[in-house]
Amino acid sequence: MPENLTYKILKAHLIEGELKPGNEIAIKIDQTLTQDATGTMAYLQFESLGMDKVKTELSVSYVDHNTLQQGFENADDHLYLQTIAQKYGIYFSRPGNGICHQVHLERFAAPGKTLLGSDSHTPTCGGLGMIAIGAGGLDVASAMAGGAFYLVAPKVVNIIIKGDLRKGVSAKDVILTVLSIIGTKGNVNTVLEYTGDGVMNLSVPERATIANMGAETGVTTSVFCSDIKTEKFLKAQGRADKFVPLSPDKDAVYDSVIEIELSSICPMVALPDSPGNVVPIKDIAGKKVDQVAIGSCTNSSLKDLKIVAAMLKDKKVHPGTSLIVAPGSKQVFSMIARTGDLAVMIDSGARIMESACGFCIGNGQAPKTGAVSVRTNNRNFKGRSGTESAGIYLVSPESAALAAVYGEFIDPLSVESSVFPDIKDEPNFLIDDGMIIAPEASSKNIEIIRGPNIGNPPKNVTLSDRYNGNIAIKLGDKITTDHIMPAGVRLKYRSNIEKYSEFVFEGVDPDFSSRAAALRDNGKAVFIVAGESYGQGSSREHAALCPMYLGVKAIISRSFERIHAANLVNFGILPLVFVDNLNYESLEFGDELVINDIILSLDNDSDLIIENKTKMLKIPVTYHLTQRQKSIIKAGGLLNYIKK
Repeated sequence: MPENLTYKILKAHLIEGELKPGNEIAIKIDQTLTQDATGTMAYLQFESLGMDKVKTELSVSYVDHNTLQQGFENADDHLYLQTIAQKYGIYFSRPGNGICHQVHLERFAAPGKTLLGSDSHTPTCGGLGMIAIGAGGLDVASAMAGGAFYLVAPKVVNIIIKGDLRKGVSAKDVILTVLSIIGTKGNVNTVLEYTGDGVMNLSVPERATIANMGAETGVTTSVFCSDIKTEKFLKAQGRADKFVPLSPDKDAVYDSVIEIELSSICPMVALPDSPGNVVPIKDIAGKKVDQVAIGSCTNSSLKDLKIVAAMLKDKKVHPGTSLIVAPGSKQVFSMIARTGDLAVMIDSGARIMESACGFCIGNGQAPKTGAVSVRTNNRNFKGRSGTESAGIYLVSPESAALAAVYGEFIDPLSVESSVFPDIKDEPNFLIDDGMIIAPEASSKNIEIIRGPNIGNPPKNVTLSDRYNGNIAIKLGDKITTDHIMPAGVRLKYRSNIEKYSEFVFEGVDPDFSSRAAALRDNGKAVFIVAGESYGQGSSREHAALCPMYLGVKAIISRSFERIHAANLVNFGILPLVFVDNLNYESLEFGDELVINDIILSLDNDSDLIIENKTKMLKIPVTYHLTQRQKSIIKAGGLLNYIKK
């Protein structure tokens, strides 16, 4: 049977299971990446496995999230990450070298390989023909130790793109259009595979933009073929030897098909407070803009910034608007400096930030009260910018540049097409890997340096057959990992679980942490009730690890997102799903719940019954766990399971 590209790559890496949608499979992981917000805990977990070296072909540790040195914690963590990398055979990308996804695409990604990253936007490298998947840090630690990565064999949706984009319309508008079609939920265990003659009209950085923000749909990953454009990009990066041609078979089979005509796409915008809240930008044309931020792992490539510079040339940023630009990597930064594009942006009034995640994760550049902030990043969850009352609007670099000049939303199709430059693919990129530290040939005498903020991963106990406790919080739909664990300045406590746990649900209910800890200390189980799509957003495993530390034993939800559900299993928390969604309404904050015969039910593959002692109700709940995942939960989490 003709095969799609997704299954070709998965088949080449298959270790266990039948490659059939819905089955659990295990695949070999060739490469891993971590970033500092998730990496410290991943490496602490890797250390606990007792390995001498990483077992992957390539592992890279990036510092790109917490580069603001507020207090000693971040600098200490960076030194820990650097010495860990030297000790265990890992490449180390220093602070300032760039955002992990941009740098990995430039310097390490290879067609046909598998990549597992402790960041939800790892699928960026799918733009270069990889199966690149975001996961929790513990899954990445296991892969670095030589373990397989387990996932559900995905459904594959073929997105056929035809034709070419009009002037003023970009790859960002393509993925926003996809989001407007398939939304941000209901796409778990799915891969988006892009084909069609329109693919040839997209450069690798543009494909990477589309693959990057595919994460917002909730899919496992997105993938493009490896073709002449891929070869051209790798050659320009001095890595022509990594090129492998890859494409689906003719008449390949897909689970469903979506056709998009590029010439019909218009400039789009994601309105607050969801990447799926997409409308044509013309619908809000004229709306005043207070801040524009251009950068992030979605839109900070050389091509993106050269377009912005050309649009800003001989112009000034509107006096009522602040413009921030953050190049995605040192390579991009150096090249725009050499070509004069950086000077053009500075002369226009742009404020230049370092090559890091920065404003995208709320680390600096918080907008004013009630601001309209226009950004080229991938998420616009409420409060993520650092200002709770601000509205974040996601757009393309072209739309962002127009907003910066005019101080309001402008439909790119309403201006002369000559405003938008023709930027050719780069024949040669500047190659300077001086800020990437290669692994030591001999690491025997290397000392791992640990600052006072770095602690050991907290241990969990094995699963009990009975839990008695209370609902410590009741939540609605689309609760993101940012809701659970705040990012921004709080991320500096990522290596100190006891401290970081004080901020669980801080922006939703600041008393949750102390309330949960009190229940835990009194021998009670802590339960969380939520609506649909619980755990959207980041792969940050702290959103499971910190609740585990506070005594959370089960989360009862209408549905879960893939990465977070896996993280809950990895830390021994039961992800339970309502059999009847109407039962969500019958559970309230503070209700006393009892769950009996848990282990017996898991062993028999039968639903669990939750007894609501407060209301004298019995509520059936189910779970979507493989036999392996059941064993992990019974062991008290993946670390216990591996060691056992």
